[in-house]
Amino acid sequence: MAEAGGQRISPHEVMFSLDIGTRNVVGVVGRWEEDQFTVIDVEVIEHPSRSMYDGQIHDIDKVAAVAECVKNNLEGRLGFSLRQVAIAAAGRALKTYQVHVSRELDITKTIDKRVIDSLEIEGIQKAQQALEHESADKDTKYYCVGYTVITYYLNDGIMTTLKGHRGDKIGADILATFLPHVVVDSLYGVMERIGLDVMNLTLEPIAAIHVAIPPKLRLLNLVLIDIGAGTSDIAITQDGTVVAYAMASVAGDEITEAIAKTFLLDFDSAEKLKITLNKKEKHHFSDIVGIPYEMTTNEIIERISDVIEGLAAEIAEKIINYNGKAPSAVFCIGGGSQIPTFTQHLANKLGLQKERVVVRGTEIIENIVFQCEKLEGPEFITPIGIGLIALKDREQDFIHIHVNETAIKLLNTKQMYVSDALIRIGYNARKLIGRRGKGLNYFVNGVQKVIAGEPGEAAKIFINGALGSLDTKIKNRDNIVIEPAFDGKDVRISLNELFMEAKTVQFNGLDFKLMGEPLINGKPAALNYIIQEGDQITYREIQHMDELLLRFQKKMELCRVFVNGEEVQSDYLLKDKDQIRIEEIEAEQEKDIIHCGADTEYKMENTIDQPKDDENHEILIYVNNEPILLNAAKKTPYIFVDVFNYIDFDRTKVQGILILKLNDQRANYTDLIQAGDRIEIYWE
Repeated sequence: MAEAGGQRISPHEVMFSLDIGTRNVVGVVGRWEEDQFTVIDVEVIEHPSRSMYDGQIHDIDKVAAVAECVKNNLEGRLGFSLRQVAIAAAGRALKTYQVHVSRELDITKTIDKRVIDSLEIEGIQKAQQALEHESADKDTKYYCVGYTVITYYLNDGIMTTLKGHRGDKIGADILATFLPHVVVDSLYGVMERIGLDVMNLTLEPIAAIHVAIPPKLRLLNLVLIDIGAGTSDIAITQDGTVVAYAMASVAGDEITEAIAKTFLLDFDSAEKLKITLNKKEKHHFSDIVGIPYEMTTNEIIERISDVIEGLAAEIAEKIINYNGKAPSAVFCIGGGSQIPTFTQHLANKLGLQKERVVVRGTEIIENIVFQCEKLEGPEFITPIGIGLIALKDREQDFIHIHVNETAIKLLNTKQMYVSDALIRIGYNARKLIGRRGKGLNYFVNGVQKVIAGEPGEAAKIFINGALGSLDTKIKNRDNIVIEPAFDGKDVRISLNELFMEAKTVQFNGLDFKLMGEPLINGKPAALNYIIQEGDQITYREIQHMDELLLRFQKKMELCRVFVNGEEVQSDYLLKDKDQIRIEEIEAEQEKDIIHCGADTEYKMENTIDQPKDDENHEILIYVNNEPILLNAAKKTPYIFVDVFNYIDFDRTKVQGILILKLNDQRANYTDLIQAGDRIEIYWE
């Protein structure tokens, strides 16, 4: 055990945090006791040479050497080894990408949150794919750490919200923020080289905002800017939470370079001069050719004021892009925030009172005490925040979950939801919302008919066996199972199915549809023909009794016709489900009818030659390859329907589409049958 402030310290109760910055590495050792964070010891060492650019580690060995020196110095004073560490990934490594995404919808359904979430996930995935595709390193992968919907669209019109509306097309402009995997990988590489296990990892802007803007202030629309050397990290709060992270590609180095160019100084000399601008009024320095200068801070700032104003303008533009408007107030941290006049320029660019843009140092951190030399200034907000957030949240830096039996890990930078897991595995967002099946539009005797496709069903999401949704919160070791949405079936209807409801009568015990032979686009078609979009279907329907008798080669004057038990005449209008019975007229009556009346000649000419009463009309045919002898006494030729009297075939129980063929050609009930004909009758 070691002692600090007269107290014995156990290595198991301390938190060691490292802030690996572009200019230096800061190590902080502290512990949580009596509702406060006690800083036990700190160590700050500058990089001897440039091994980091814009917060990204370029030379792992050089950075590891500095970090190891920080670790060793602390261990030497503490008297025990440090084995675990909390670190932060640079927010300045964040990447942003804006995309437009759209999809067609079923106009009959109200747009709900599931549809909107699915659209947004699709946008994030599209942004991630585009970012990885356009990256200079094609193997670079990214985590999504946040996104903002800039604009919604309904039927190509701009909307503030989609929920509750209906339309056939929705869309959104989405600005997504990503962190490259390489940032995390390089940090882990440094820690491995110096024998440290990472117990907590966060984002630098998250660590900074944790101590600079406590939760009780996050109901307000506030912005935190961490102005480092290479870039400026931005975090935005509203409604009690952090709603966005962003990065501006300008920071303190722009000021250093402006000083170097204006006064002809090398970069290191210009950096030292910049650091002293807010610490003293007069400055003495010489340029690279030996010319001495004695200038006040105001004189120096005036010479580079356009660069400072430009820095403020670019940061202000980023804030407006992500926040949509000027915030209520802006807190500035980081070494670059101390440049004189910067906060005034930023306030002007945002249209805020200058008092609303302030620099915050470690003095604003609540419940903190130092048992060592006190760290002061805005540049030490983030190092302390890394340790504090790790102590208060000892969750793993990654959470491990399963999605459809696939193990994945998620960077634990914020509250995670099911949607984050789906984005991580690249789950196709279109599998979350089922589409209505394709409908069918066709015409029957010139009348348009429209049949809607079957509705689809949305995906089902289960978290540890319980039904959830895209915005269900997830935690370490959760098991997520997704049953994909399924689309409704397309309309598929055959000609036979279409006319199942056609008028049907029973003629001498035979079911007979009154629909005549249909034509598809002017051509005959089989009953199993599948109707296509835009088909023109035409047919003639038998309406009167005389037409029906003609189809069965019967003459009204040669028989008596009864419908539903009552005798009717030739002009009887047929109705669905009519029961029709025919009685043949006796021979003598038939002769009388033939030889009398004004239309005798017509009737004689149109009477089919009949065999004598005592003559059997016999023919041999083949039905389904079986020989059948038709031998009943008949006065008329056989027609197709007569075959059913000689075979065992139940037409009352529909088992599909009834296929009738005569000599390999599609047949009708009234087709004439001749000796030797081959007939096929079956269900398809």
